[in-house]
Amino acid sequence: MHRKLICAAALAAAAGAPLAARAQDAELQRIREEIRQMKEAYERRIEALEKRLQETEARTAKAEVAPSPASTPAGGRSGGEGAFNPALSLILNGTLAYTKRDPDRFRINGFVPTAGEVAPPRRGLSLGESELALSANIDTLFRGTLMAALKPEGGLEVEESYLQTLGLSNGFTVKAGRFFSGVGYQNQLHAHAWDFTDAPLVMKAFLGNQLADDGVQVKWVAPTDLYFDLGFEAGRGRTFPGSDRSKNGFGSGTVFAHLGGDLGSSYAWQVGVSHLRTAPRERTYDDTDSTGAGVTNSFTGQSRLWVLDGVLKWAPEGNAAETSFKLQGEYFRRTESGSLTYDTQAASLGTQSGGYGSRQSGWYLQGVYQFMPRWRAGYRYDRLNAGATSLGLVESGALAAASFPILSGYNPKRSAFMVDWSPSEFSRIRLQLARDYSRQGEPDNQVFVQYIMSLGAHGAHKF
Repeated sequence: MHRKLICAAALAAAAGAPLAARAQDAELQRIREEIRQMKEAYERRIEALEKRLQETEARTAKAEVAPSPASTPAGGRSGGEGAFNPALSLILNGTLAYTKRDPDRFRINGFVPTAGEVAPPRRGLSLGESELALSANIDTLFRGTLMAALKPEGGLEVEESYLQTLGLSNGFTVKAGRFFSGVGYQNQLHAHAWDFTDAPLVMKAFLGNQLADDGVQVKWVAPTDLYFDLGFEAGRGRTFPGSDRSKNGFGSGTVFAHLGGDLGSSYAWQVGVSHLRTAPRERTYDDTDSTGAGVTNSFTGQSRLWVLDGVLKWAPEGNAAETSFKLQGEYFRRTESGSLTYDTQAASLGTQSGGYGSRQSGWYLQGVYQFMPRWRAGYRYDRLNAGATSLGLVESGALAAASFPILSGYNPKRSAFMVDWSPSEFSRIRLQLARDYSRQGEPDNQVFVQYIMSLGAHGAHKF
């Protein structure tokens, strides 16, 4: 009997062994699968972080790497032919445009920017501004940069030409020369880095498309985990909303500050505030008189501009190669006070002037979504508010608000949709459709096909 019980137990154990082994194998397989998934997730995360590290190192190397003092002569630059090796690039830009209204007669009713600078691209095929960029470390203390625009009609215009300090202590940087002002967010970016073919209406109306001035900029970046910078600019005030003049000292001043950081591993944000003060003298603009004939008027006084800006970026785990989204917006508010001169050429009623004051504002909001590698789509809405304008022409009773039709109360707006394809980081082809209400009573349908091609070494763009 005892021998039978032992045999039965042995048989039961032998029969249950495969079942236990199979259960154990399934548990091991499940653990192995979880480990594999965790390894793949960590590998993707590490790849994204390595890519961000490489991009940051590349930007730092271009902006800050200088030859060591031990290997350079007293002049600060290593000797020998070919030792000076600047980064050289060329941006090619062209547009095929269809517009319902004539771009040569473009205006923004209620506002007085320099019309020639803010008009849409010309109808048909046209060559846009090609950009030639040259930059290099001069020595251990300075870096030089030149950005020149090759005009489609011929000629060369200097967009930026400045020197910048290297390695100042406590987060300070000084820039001197001609450069895009730090007012607002998009004004600091070159046109080929914009997400749409042209600038928002607020930049056209308040900055004459884009503000570049001759002057000095001092910027401080705080040594904190949360990004914070504070800057000041003193400039000549040579372009709209200022005016060039022969005078000692500075004609404009700008202060700006930005705050930004990360929200987890997928989001990054930045907000900013800036203020521009300038004092234009005889800043001219074109208008019409009561008969429809063209006249040139001018403004002399004080101009004050406030800008609030914000940017939010999203990319899964910080990797924007597959998909990403960028939300961007700016709000402008300007006040001007001084005197307005009618018909500076004295062609009709003779030159007359009187008091002038205005409070105007505007904003835009845009979103750009990369829905698959190399493909993006975006929408932008622009809005301007002509606000309150006061005229006090005291020298003649013959003039009234009707003598300044472009200053009439009108609130322009614009909607734009774009889709672009970037075969590589060096090329982009864009289609943009827009409905523009800048001209009162003359809505404009606009279609642009644009190419942007980059040749050579080109530094990383701002956040």
